[in-house]
Amino acid sequence: MELRKSDIQSFKARELRSLLVLVVSLAIAFTASASSQGIDFSFQTFNDSIIQRQGDATYDTSSFIQITEANRDKILSSSVGWATYHKPMRLWDKATGNVADFTTQFTFVINSLGESSFADGLTFFLVPEGSQLPANSSGRYLALVDPNRNPSNSSTSFVAVEFDTFRNNAPNLNVVDPNCSQVAHVGIDLNNLTSTVHSCIDWFKNKIMTGGRINVTIAYNSSTQNLSVLTTNGDATGTNISSSAIYDIVNLTKYLPEWVTFGFSATTGLLFELHTIEAWEFSSNVQVAGKKSKLWLWSILGSGSFIFLILVLAFIWFRHHSKRKRTYMSGEEDDLAIEEEFEQVSGPKKFFYKDLVTATNNFAIERLLGEGGFGRVYEGYLTSMNANVTIKKISPWSRQGIKEYATEVKTISRLRHRNLVQLIGWCHEKKELLLIYEFMFNGSLDSHLFKERTFLPWEKRYIIAQGIASALLYLHEEWEQCVLHRDIKASNIMLDSDFNAKLGDFGLARLVDHDKGLQTTVLAGTMGYMAPECVYTGQVSKESDVYSFGVVLLEIACGRKVIEPRANEGQVRLVDWVWELYGTGRLLDAVDSKLGIDFVEKQLECLMAVGLWCSHPDPTARPSIREVLNVLNFNAPLPILPLKLPIPTYLAPLSTFSTASIVSSHNTATSSTEVSTFTTSSMQSSCSASSALLPNTG
Repeated sequence: MELRKSDIQSFKARELRSLLVLVVSLAIAFTASASSQGIDFSFQTFNDSIIQRQGDATYDTSSFIQITEANRDKILSSSVGWATYHKPMRLWDKATGNVADFTTQFTFVINSLGESSFADGLTFFLVPEGSQLPANSSGRYLALVDPNRNPSNSSTSFVAVEFDTFRNNAPNLNVVDPNCSQVAHVGIDLNNLTSTVHSCIDWFKNKIMTGGRINVTIAYNSSTQNLSVLTTNGDATGTNISSSAIYDIVNLTKYLPEWVTFGFSATTGLLFELHTIEAWEFSSNVQVAGKKSKLWLWSILGSGSFIFLILVLAFIWFRHHSKRKRTYMSGEEDDLAIEEEFEQVSGPKKFFYKDLVTATNNFAIERLLGEGGFGRVYEGYLTSMNANVTIKKISPWSRQGIKEYATEVKTISRLRHRNLVQLIGWCHEKKELLLIYEFMFNGSLDSHLFKERTFLPWEKRYIIAQGIASALLYLHEEWEQCVLHRDIKASNIMLDSDFNAKLGDFGLARLVDHDKGLQTTVLAGTMGYMAPECVYTGQVSKESDVYSFGVVLLEIACGRKVIEPRANEGQVRLVDWVWELYGTGRLLDAVDSKLGIDFVEKQLECLMAVGLWCSHPDPTARPSIREVLNVLNFNAPLPILPLKLPIPTYLAPLSTFSTASIVSSHNTATSSTEVSTFTTSSMQSSCSASSALLPNTG
């Protein structure tokens, strides 16, 4: 496509204005600079220049850290040790409120030298800067707690990940370990050695008796307050690798001061085991407030180096930005190809931008319905159709936004079902990408369940559940290809004027052949709704959509979000809580209190049982959506489920650690946050279930 002369002149003028803004911005940046602080290291051997030791901690012949007493000729019981990094870490900045993101990866060995009885365990911990190894903290106290301490003393604060090898049950001493059949567990501890979340590790015992390596990755995402832990067998090869993953939502500023000491602790009690750290990597970063320095600026100006620096940086930026702009403008031919492709799609029609401007009163703020990462959503009125519409305006600068735009147009335009939001048209003009949908007068399901927009009586809730199940049956089994939605959640379920449910937002959808099933793709979804196996394999399937749908069913019945940090202890994760109630015969305790007694008990029990069935951690144990619909319509009996939430065991190769981000989708009413979690390169998994209770990592 040939560019007009006026376009080129306009482009150059914008570039010159941009250059001027850049120069001014750089000058301001030099007078009031902000800075980031962090720590970054990777150690394969250790010494006192990098490690501070307390208690019995020492080094072995390989320069590995030996945290507890290793000489069997000495008294080995009641050994304690700390091994911490020699510098403190800035965990958060009081001036800005910013909190650090951090990731640590380490390899450790707990070795009982063949003995089948051993104790007590090892931790990775963070404590206030300057803290010392507590007295009387051997055995069950894991070198973190002095049982005689004053709980109000801030120096006793800690956040830890424990790898506990002996089960203690001492409520009076604030040490209550989970009832794991194989004793060992991984847990997250917040000022208390009774873990807030945990995972029983059935493969730990053999590793400890043989002195095998265990790999751990721990990460904290400050934006989501997600503290995640992945533990894997460090000696396994091939695809048969045992692993365990847990996470908790933790506001670290409530437990720890700005500066913290971090490292490892370990103890023995009356029983013996060795605790060795063989490798340790750590990185952290936090943005802190900078200080203005006019004298520093003027000294640079006087020397002339400041001007030179500005010119060099501006030239580099100008060359790079101009190239990027030219690439974008020359890429308009590709945009025309996209338009031609869309025009061949039957159903949705092309709209003119000026008509959409009129429909939304120039995209007035009072017409704004919601905002997400890919753009804004407006209510509009099209006089040509004499109808209200929803207009989704996507930023053209986002590659992901363009990809979502194209996916949504080409996918949903071909779908026809009463429980799917109808795409009316599209507009690709003035570098703007817009989608026009039928207007849903009652907004999204989440606005009624969680934001009290309008109370939803039970009759409407059950019909909504059946409607979305019907939509999924069409997508998974009845259309010419299988459509994997990949982002089923309450905010993507829209309600029309009669509160009929319609599934929307197909920006993350994928098409697969019916006989192919699984598809490996970029990890995407929303925290809490994403099936746990997706995190480890990157594979999506009909079963992963079913998992998300099961979570929505539980939200409909319980009237609360899948993850509610403000909930009572044990109720933060909806799936965990409801499954526990199911196992104790108290399922109705989770019913939305706003319903009172105005519900059909048979339907409610059905909805919750099906919700748990769909959200089973093992994808092979989940029902097909056809089976779900049969049960919801009472054409099939209720499922019989395990009384405790089963544990999924993911077997995957783990030659190197890596941290991945779950890219959350954005919808018309809300935008989801990005969630830091774990995966491994080329990771595959198989799932098996056991009868032990584990907090759900979905």
